[in-house]
Amino acid sequence: MSYQRAERLGYMSLDEEMADTIDEFEEVFYNEDTNLDDFEMVTEGTDTSAAQARKGKDIQGIPWERLNITRQSYRLTRLEQYRNYENIPLSGDAVDKECKQVKKGGNFYDFFYNTRLVKPTILHFQLRNLVWATSKHDVYLISNYSLMHWSSISNNLTEVLDFSGHIAPSEKHAGSLLEGLTQTQISTMAVKNRFVVAGGFQGELVCKCLDKPGISFCARTTYEDNAITNAVEIYDSLSGGLHFMAANNDCGVREYDMEKFQLMNYFRFPWPVNHTSMSPDSKILTVVGDDLTGLLVDSQNGKTVGSIVGHLDFSFASAWHPDGRTFATGNQDKTCRIWDMRNLSSPTAVLKGNMGAVRSIRYSSDGRLLVVAEPADFVHIYNAEGEYKKRQEIDMFGEISGVSLSPEDESLYIGIWDRTYASLLQYNRRRSSVYVDLFT
Repeated sequence: MSYQRAERLGYMSLDEEMADTIDEFEEVFYNEDTNLDDFEMVTEGTDTSAAQARKGKDIQGIPWERLNITRQSYRLTRLEQYRNYENIPLSGDAVDKECKQVKKGGNFYDFFYNTRLVKPTILHFQLRNLVWATSKHDVYLISNYSLMHWSSISNNLTEVLDFSGHIAPSEKHAGSLLEGLTQTQISTMAVKNRFVVAGGFQGELVCKCLDKPGISFCARTTYEDNAITNAVEIYDSLSGGLHFMAANNDCGVREYDMEKFQLMNYFRFPWPVNHTSMSPDSKILTVVGDDLTGLLVDSQNGKTVGSIVGHLDFSFASAWHPDGRTFATGNQDKTCRIWDMRNLSSPTAVLKGNMGAVRSIRYSSDGRLLVVAEPADFVHIYNAEGEYKKRQEIDMFGEISGVSLSPEDESLYIGIWDRTYASLLQYNRRRSSVYVDLFT
C-alpha cells in the first residue's frame, strides 16, 4: 500500500483521491456568492431521524434547498469527476468496460438515524476499517486520536481511550512495552468479544479489554520505516482461545493469543499485506495485498494452499461467508469478487462499484447479505442467497471510514468523514413488520 500519512489528524494524505474530493465538494457548495451567514446556516449541525427523512429531510442534514446546486446535479458531478486511486494504471477503466453493475431493487436495510455528534476520521486513505458495532446499539470508532463509543439508545458519545498522550499497559506480559507508547496514530482496528485491538502507523499494537480500565498490552511489531499496520482481525482459534492477527506493510502477518498476548505465528510474504481474514473453521487464511494475486494460506504453517487470480490491481479487503467455502475480495480495480475455494479458476461473481475501489467488505452473520463499501459515497448491499443478482444502494456524500454490521445483523453502521458533514449513519434490518421509530 502507499506509504502516506496524515498531515494532521482528521485530514488524511494529500493524495488525489482525498484532496480532490474535498476541494470539489467545497467549491460546489461554497462559491463566491456564499456569504458568512449562508456558511453558518449550511454548517449548522443537526441529526436526522427516520421520521424526518420520510418528510423530505436529507439523511445527512445537507440543506440542498439553500444551496446553489441540486442533489441530483451534484451526484452527477461526483460520478463524472471522482478519480479512483490506482496502483495499476487504468485498472478501473478496464473493469468498467468488461463488467456491468448489478441492477438495484433490493431493500434490505432502512435508514434509521444519522448523528453528526459523532465525527469519524481516517488516518490513511486506503484503510477503512475504523467502525465496529458490538451490538445493535453500541459502536466503537476512531475520531482523531481517540477511540470513541456511541450508544444509539442514549445518544451518548464517550471517549474510551486517548492515544494522543502517553499510554502504558496495566498488565505485565512478555513482549509488552512496559514504558508504553506516545502519540499513537491509529490506522486500523477491530473489536470483538469485549476486546479492542488497534494498529498504528509505526507498527504499534494496542490491546484493551472493554470491561477493564487501562490497556492490557502494547507493542511495536517492527521498527522498519514502512511498518504501518494495515489490518487486524480477532477470531476464535483452532484451539478454542481468542486470537488476533495483524497484517503489516513490512510484508509480515503476525498471530497473537489474547490471554497472554504472545506471538504464536509469523508469516512473511513477497509483498505488503493489506488485509487478512480467517475462515469460519480457522483453518484457512485469506491474504491480499500489493499484488494482483491473492493467496489462501494454511493458518497453522503459513503454506500457500491456493491462489486468487483475476483482480487487475491491489486488494484491500476480504471476508468469508459463514458457509466456510465462499469468500470475497475487494480491490482498487473497483470490484468485489466472489470465490468458491473448491474451484478458484474464476470468480463466481464480479460486483462492480460506482466510482471507487472496494475498501471494506462484510458478510452478515446469517450469510444472506454482503455489504460492500467504496471509498466514498456508496455502500452496496447484495443478496448473497440470490447469487448476488439483487442489490440495495446506499447513496451519501463523504469518505467512508468504515462499515459494520451488528453481530445479529439488526443494524448497519456507516462512518462518514467530511470536513462539514462528518457523521455516523445507522440503518436497521428490514423485516416483515415495520420498525417503530424511537426518534422523532
